[in-house]
Amino acid sequence: MIPGYLLGLREGLEAALILAITFGVLRRTRRTELASWAWFGAGSAAGLSAIVAATLLAIGARLEGRAEEIFEGVTMLLAAGVLTWMILWMSIQGRQVQFGLERDIEQAAVRRQAGAIFAVAFLAVLREGIETALFLSAAAFQDEQLAVVLGGLAGLATSAVLGWGLYRATIRLNVRQFFQVTGVLLILFAAGLFAHGAHELVEAGLLPALVDPVWNTEALLSEASFVGMLARTLFGYNADPTLLEVLAYVAYLGAVVTALRQISGERPQAVAAVL
Repeated sequence: MIPGYLLGLREGLEAALILAITFGVLRRTRRTELASWAWFGAGSAAGLSAIVAATLLAIGARLEGRAEEIFEGVTMLLAAGVLTWMILWMSIQGRQVQFGLERDIEQAAVRRQAGAIFAVAFLAVLREGIETALFLSAAAFQDEQLAVVLGGLAGLATSAVLGWGLYRATIRLNVRQFFQVTGVLLILFAAGLFAHGAHELVEAGLLPALVDPVWNTEALLSEASFVGMLARTLFGYNADPTLLEVLAYVAYLGAVVTALRQISGERPQAVAAVL
């Protein structure tokens, strides 16, 4: 449930921040009559995202055997890729996203461009919604589906409350620092997705295991225990991984840390703590 909550919170808060900025600009420019278009855009995108999530989960539930392993493996690798892009993009853009968005909304509000207001809200929520659907589906393949979905809904609900508070209290949030902190946890989650996706493709016979298993820590930390299940869904823990899984996990972390160092120009303290 925790991975689902973390993903729902991060993705939901990003969308909530954009909506809070939108409504804040409309209030400041005295164009609150356009707020209904923002709500319409956000609602439409949320509905479409829910359909995508339900479709992914339904497909995964219907497939069996090798087809299921391939579908789950590809979904996990795709989710890890999108999640990585999102983390790196936010590391580059940071707070500039907020300033640019405020400028665009203000221009649309002054010109009374209802279509532009709708588009901003729709695209913002749709992007986060599709990403959330993909991430939660990938997480659900590793854990109990209902727990992941409930965790995601709880995270989205929390983000909605935080977004409302930001709008009503005009709280200034350091967006860059927030996404850097949550980014560390999500990097580990994505590494687990990447490794588990490789595991599924090994099970499907598309990739070689190399060595199976490299070790077995089931006696020390069982995957059936609460801590084991938590470590599995949050960090990709596997008591008896193949060599390919281990290499995939290490290679992913190495590549992302290297990219972050190049972006920041120095080794991020948070990422260094992970290593």
